[in-house]
Amino acid sequence: MKTTYRTQLLVIAAATAAALSGCAGTTPQLGGASTVATGSTGGATASNANSQLEKCDRSLGTLAVHEDSSAPWYHHLSQYKLGSTVPVLRMMIQQSNCFVVVERGAAMSNMTAERALQDSGEMRAGSSFGKGQMVAADYTMTPSITFSQKGTQGISGALGGFGIIGSVAGMVAGGMKANEASTTLLMTDNRSGVQLAAAEGSAKNFDFNLFGGVFAGGFAGAGGYSNTPEGKILVASFMDSYNQLVKAVRNYKAQEVQGGLGTGGALGVQGGTTPASTSAAAAQQPAKPAAKKDTKKKQQQ
Repeated sequence: MKTTYRTQLLVIAAATAAALSGCAGTTPQLGGASTVATGSTGGATASNANSQLEKCDRSLGTLAVHEDSSAPWYHHLSQYKLGSTVPVLRMMIQQSNCFVVVERGAAMSNMTAERALQDSGEMRAGSSFGKGQMVAADYTMTPSITFSQKGTQGISGALGGFGIIGSVAGMVAGGMKANEASTTLLMTDNRSGVQLAAAEGSAKNFDFNLFGGVFAGGFAGAGGYSNTPEGKILVASFMDSYNQLVKAVRNYKAQEVQGGLGTGGALGVQGGTTPASTSAAAAQQPAKPAAKKDTKKKQQQ
């Protein structure tokens, strides 16, 4: 039996047991609803981080995460009862030790308020909120969700045809549906405005629809027990994106443009004043005719 089938069977068995248990809930368990982004972080250390998260031996610079709340994908998060993607991204980034995260979000207002209290004279002596202490953000990372969809693929007939676990497999009649998500991360150099890296990631899982048989007597909504929340798919996709980005910056090589970045580029235009334009114009000038030799004067000599 393939490992994939065994994993699917465990999910089915758990969902079946939950349905048969009626409406009684189990005792809450700490960490019982974890996503792929697990554990915690403090400084350069991480605890219980996902082993699949890419990590760095040294940090490559300071980084702020900016989420475009005006983007269409951001407003779609509400239908899944999801909020900002920034907190989980910042945790993954710090756990990886590839960048030092700096605050440029909601907490900035609190930082400003503390400094205002210092300036007003209300803080006690030695509070040390003087100027020149904030750390600059070398880079900005911008997340986006390019695709997220539930039930994108289906497998009719479900697992009954696999002939596994007898009666449990017999109760599965609805089939499987795939949930997929695709996300991107962009990283920009804050001093120059140059995009340094970009990465796309994706994630996928399956829902098992359970109905009929023993569930017909009052468990019509049993399929809900086996649905994985959309948020977990998005977190997994963002981790995949971040892993791809880390792999890219580990092998980073600066792009070069002849003449230097921002000086007009290597593609000249007619009438332009950039080095490439003037070079192109000079190349289009007709060649001057060669000077004729004064053969008559030479003959007289």
